[in-house]
Amino acid sequence: MNKLTREFLEEQITKVEYQHLPDSTTVLCIIWLKSGFVVTGESACIEPAVFCWGTGGQIAYEKAFDKLWELFGFYVKQKAFEEQQ
Repeated sequence: MNKLTREFLEEQITKVEYQHLPDSTTVLCIIWLKSGFVVTGESACIEPAVFCWGTGGQIAYEKAFDKLWELFGFYVKQKAFEEQQ
């Protein structure tokens, strides 16, 4: 594999869970991967009056998903390096 795609990363996900921390505007997103590894993302709204669970969940998901680019990017690069040795 020479290129990562969003579709490939999405295929690695087995479970997504959200948690809204009580008495806060913080939403956590937990993403489980096929390997059993877990990544997390979080969001928080400054003003409780405009807090939106859906928007908070989307932001938390994207923050968690962004970590997959780094993790799998490293893996692909390392694997290519090792194959050249």
